[in-house]
Amino acid sequence: MDFIPKEIEEYAIAHTENEPLVLKELARETNAKMVNPRMLCGKLQGKLLYMISKMIKPKRILEVGTFTGYSAICLAQGLDKEGVLHTIEINEELEDFIRKYLEKAHLNKKVVLHIGNAMEVIPTLDEDFDLVYIDADKPNINYYYKLIIDRVTPGGFIIVDNVLWSGKVLQTPDKKDMDTISIIQFNEMVQNDERVENLMLPFRDGLSIIRKKKIS
Repeated sequence: MDFIPKEIEEYAIAHTENEPLVLKELARETNAKMVNPRMLCGKLQGKLLYMISKMIKPKRILEVGTFTGYSAICLAQGLDKEGVLHTIEINEELEDFIRKYLEKAHLNKKVVLHIGNAMEVIPTLDEDFDLVYIDADKPNINYYYKLIIDRVTPGGFIIVDNVLWSGKVLQTPDKKDMDTISIIQFNEMVQNDERVENLMLPFRDGLSIIRKKKIS
Protein backbone atom coordinates (compact mmCIF):
# COMPACT_ATOMS: atom_id res chain seq x y z
CA MET A 1 0.00 0.00 0.00
CA ASP A 2 3.04 2.28 0.26
CA PHE A 3 2.89 3.98 -3.14
CA ILE A 4 4.14 7.35 -1.92
CA PRO A 5 6.86 8.23 0.61
CA LYS A 6 5.71 8.04 4.21
CA GLU A 7 6.75 11.65 4.78
CA ILE A 8 4.47 12.85 1.98
CA GLU A 9 1.54 10.87 3.35
CA GLU A 10 2.15 12.28 6.82
CA TYR A 11 2.24 15.79 5.35
CA ALA A 12 -1.06 15.18 3.56
CA ILE A 13 -2.63 13.87 6.77
CA ALA A 14 -1.36 16.89 8.70
CA HIS A 15 -2.91 19.21 6.12
CA THR A 16 -6.29 17.47 6.03
CA GLU A 17 -9.10 18.58 8.33
CA ASN A 18 -9.15 16.61 11.57
CA GLU A 19 -11.55 13.72 12.04
CA PRO A 20 -14.54 14.16 14.31
CA LEU A 21 -13.83 12.86 17.80
CA VAL A 22 -16.13 9.87 17.27
CA LEU A 23 -13.98 8.68 14.36
CA LYS A 24 -10.77 9.16 16.32
CA GLU A 25 -12.23 7.06 19.11
CA LEU A 26 -13.47 4.43 16.64
CA ALA A 27 -10.04 4.21 14.99
CA ARG A 28 -8.28 3.97 18.34
CA GLU A 29 -10.54 1.15 19.55
CA THR A 30 -10.30 -0.66 16.21
CA ASN A 31 -6.50 -0.60 16.37
CA ALA A 32 -6.55 -1.79 19.98
CA LYS A 33 -9.08 -4.61 19.65
CA MET A 34 -9.34 -5.85 16.03
CA VAL A 35 -7.19 -8.57 14.47
CA ASN A 36 -6.75 -6.73 11.14
CA PRO A 37 -7.00 -3.02 11.97
CA ARG A 38 -5.33 -2.12 8.66
CA MET A 39 -8.72 -2.83 7.05
CA LEU A 40 -9.85 0.52 8.49
CA CYS A 41 -10.03 3.10 5.71
CA GLY A 42 -8.40 5.79 7.86
CA LYS A 43 -8.36 9.58 7.90
CA LEU A 44 -7.39 10.39 4.29
CA GLN A 45 -9.64 7.86 2.60
CA GLY A 46 -12.44 8.56 5.05
CA LYS A 47 -12.28 12.26 4.27
CA LEU A 48 -12.30 11.51 0.53
CA LEU A 49 -15.43 9.37 0.91
CA TYR A 50 -17.01 12.13 3.00
CA MET A 51 -16.19 14.76 0.36
CA ILE A 52 -17.57 12.65 -2.49
CA SER A 53 -20.76 11.97 -0.56
CA LYS A 54 -21.15 15.66 0.32
CA MET A 55 -20.74 16.60 -3.36
CA ILE A 56 -23.26 14.03 -4.61
CA LYS A 57 -25.75 14.44 -1.72
CA PRO A 58 -27.07 10.92 -2.33
CA LYS A 59 -30.52 9.82 -1.23
CA ARG A 60 -29.49 6.18 -1.07
CA ILE A 61 -26.04 4.71 -0.40
CA LEU A 62 -25.03 1.06 -0.36
CA GLU A 63 -21.84 -0.06 1.37
CA VAL A 64 -20.56 -3.62 0.93
CA GLY A 65 -18.18 -4.35 3.80
CA THR A 66 -18.72 -2.33 6.97
CA PHE A 67 -15.83 -3.58 9.15
CA THR A 68 -16.05 -1.35 12.25
CA GLY A 69 -18.11 1.44 10.67
CA TYR A 70 -15.58 4.19 9.93
CA SER A 71 -16.38 4.48 6.22
CA ALA A 72 -20.12 4.13 6.85
CA ILE A 73 -20.02 7.15 9.15
CA CYS A 74 -17.99 9.17 6.62
CA LEU A 75 -20.36 8.34 3.77
CA ALA A 76 -23.52 8.87 5.81
CA GLN A 77 -22.45 12.40 6.74
CA GLY A 78 -23.04 13.44 3.12
CA LEU A 79 -26.51 11.97 2.79
CA ASP A 80 -29.47 13.98 1.58
CA LYS A 81 -31.64 15.16 4.48
CA GLU A 82 -34.02 12.25 3.98
CA GLY A 83 -31.30 9.86 2.82
CA VAL A 84 -30.47 6.36 4.06
CA LEU A 85 -27.30 4.27 3.92
CA HIS A 86 -27.51 0.48 3.80
CA THR A 87 -24.31 -1.21 4.94
CA ILE A 88 -23.59 -4.95 4.88
CA GLU A 89 -21.15 -6.77 7.18
CA ILE A 90 -20.69 -10.53 7.15
CA ASN A 91 -18.98 -10.78 10.54
CA GLU A 92 -21.74 -10.90 13.15
CA GLU A 93 -19.20 -10.41 15.94
CA LEU A 94 -18.75 -6.80 14.81
CA GLU A 95 -22.43 -5.87 15.10
CA ASP A 96 -22.36 -4.44 18.62
CA PHE A 97 -19.18 -2.47 17.90
CA ILE A 98 -20.67 -0.95 14.73
CA ARG A 99 -23.99 -0.07 16.35
CA LYS A 100 -22.24 1.57 19.29
CA TYR A 101 -20.37 3.98 17.03
CA LEU A 102 -23.33 4.66 14.75
CA GLU A 103 -25.22 5.75 17.86
CA LYS A 104 -22.28 7.86 19.08
CA ALA A 105 -22.22 9.54 15.65
CA HIS A 106 -26.00 10.12 15.87
CA LEU A 107 -26.44 8.18 12.63
CA ASN A 108 -28.25 5.10 13.88
CA LYS A 109 -31.48 6.35 12.26
CA LYS A 110 -29.76 7.14 8.95
CA VAL A 111 -27.83 3.87 8.62
CA VAL A 112 -29.40 0.43 8.21
CA LEU A 113 -26.94 -2.30 9.22
CA HIS A 114 -27.37 -5.71 7.60
CA ILE A 115 -25.45 -8.63 9.10
CA GLY A 116 -25.01 -11.39 6.54
CA ASN A 117 -23.61 -12.41 3.18
CA ALA A 118 -23.81 -9.49 0.74
CA MET A 119 -24.58 -11.87 -2.14
CA GLU A 120 -27.78 -12.82 -0.30
CA VAL A 121 -28.59 -9.42 1.21
CA ILE A 122 -28.28 -7.22 -1.91
CA PRO A 123 -31.12 -8.93 -3.85
CA THR A 124 -33.45 -8.30 -0.88
CA LEU A 125 -32.93 -4.52 -0.93
CA ASP A 126 -35.77 -2.82 -2.78
CA GLU A 127 -33.74 0.30 -3.53
CA ASP A 128 -31.78 2.02 -6.28
CA PHE A 129 -28.56 3.69 -5.18
CA ASP A 130 -26.89 7.00 -6.00
CA LEU A 131 -23.61 5.89 -4.44
CA VAL A 132 -22.12 2.45 -3.79
CA TYR A 133 -18.92 1.71 -1.89
CA ILE A 134 -17.41 -1.78 -2.21
CA ASP A 135 -14.73 -2.81 0.28
CA ALA A 136 -15.32 -6.49 0.91
CA ASP A 137 -13.89 -9.94 0.14
CA LYS A 138 -11.99 -9.80 -3.15
CA PRO A 139 -12.94 -13.17 -4.72
CA ASN A 140 -16.54 -11.92 -4.95
CA ILE A 141 -15.81 -8.38 -6.13
CA ASN A 142 -16.96 -9.16 -9.69
CA TYR A 143 -20.25 -10.59 -8.43
CA TYR A 144 -20.96 -7.57 -6.23
CA TYR A 145 -20.47 -5.28 -9.22
CA LYS A 146 -22.77 -7.36 -11.39
CA LEU A 147 -25.41 -7.44 -8.65
CA ILE A 148 -25.49 -3.68 -8.16
CA ILE A 149 -24.70 -2.08 -11.55
CA ASP A 150 -28.34 -2.19 -12.67
CA ARG A 151 -29.40 -0.79 -9.29
CA VAL A 152 -27.20 2.31 -9.60
CA THR A 153 -29.07 5.40 -10.75
CA PRO A 154 -27.92 6.96 -14.06
CA GLY A 155 -25.20 9.42 -13.13
CA GLY A 156 -24.60 7.54 -9.87
CA PHE A 157 -21.22 6.40 -8.61
CA ILE A 158 -19.54 3.18 -7.51
CA ILE A 159 -16.33 3.43 -5.48
CA VAL A 160 -14.20 0.29 -5.12
CA ASP A 161 -11.28 -0.10 -2.73
CA ASN A 162 -8.08 -2.18 -3.01
CA VAL A 163 -7.97 -2.22 -6.82
CA LEU A 164 -4.14 -2.14 -6.86
CA TRP A 165 -3.81 -4.78 -4.13
CA SER A 166 -0.40 -3.68 -2.85
CA GLY A 167 0.91 -3.67 -6.43
CA LYS A 168 0.14 -7.35 -7.00
CA VAL A 169 -1.97 -6.44 -10.04
CA LEU A 170 1.32 -5.93 -11.90
CA GLN A 171 2.53 -9.43 -11.11
CA THR A 172 1.63 -12.75 -12.69
CA PRO A 173 -0.59 -14.19 -9.95
CA ASP A 174 -0.28 -17.72 -8.68
CA LYS A 175 -3.26 -19.86 -9.62
CA LYS A 176 -4.07 -20.15 -5.90
CA ASP A 177 -4.06 -16.38 -5.37
CA MET A 178 -7.75 -15.85 -6.02
CA ASP A 179 -7.77 -12.35 -4.51
CA THR A 180 -5.28 -10.96 -7.04
CA ILE A 181 -6.87 -12.86 -9.95
CA SER A 182 -10.33 -11.51 -9.04
CA ILE A 183 -9.10 -7.92 -8.75
CA ILE A 184 -7.30 -8.08 -12.12
CA GLN A 185 -10.45 -9.50 -13.73
CA PHE A 186 -12.56 -6.83 -12.07
CA ASN A 187 -10.33 -4.00 -13.27
CA GLU A 188 -10.47 -5.30 -16.84
CA MET A 189 -14.24 -5.75 -16.69
CA VAL A 190 -14.77 -2.15 -15.56
CA GLN A 191 -12.33 -0.81 -18.12
CA ASN A 192 -14.34 -2.50 -20.88
CA ASP A 193 -17.81 -1.76 -19.52
CA GLU A 194 -19.38 0.75 -21.91
CA ARG A 195 -22.11 1.57 -19.37
CA VAL A 196 -19.63 3.44 -17.17
CA GLU A 197 -16.74 5.88 -17.13
CA ASN A 198 -13.97 5.23 -14.66
CA LEU A 199 -10.96 6.68 -12.89
CA MET A 200 -8.42 4.57 -10.99
CA LEU A 201 -6.52 6.48 -8.33
CA PRO A 202 -3.14 5.27 -7.01
CA PHE A 203 -4.34 6.27 -3.56
CA ARG A 204 -3.57 4.05 -0.56
CA ASP A 205 -4.28 0.56 -1.96
CA GLY A 206 -5.92 1.85 -5.14
CA LEU A 207 -9.38 3.33 -5.44
CA SER A 208 -11.61 3.14 -8.51
CA ILE A 209 -14.27 5.78 -9.01
CA ILE A 210 -16.87 4.57 -11.49
CA ARG A 211 -19.72 6.69 -12.82
CA LYS A 212 -22.71 5.11 -14.49
CA LYS A 213 -23.47 6.97 -17.70
CA LYS A 214 -26.81 8.63 -18.14
CA ILE A 215 -29.01 7.31 -20.93
CA SER A 216 -29.01 9.85 -23.76
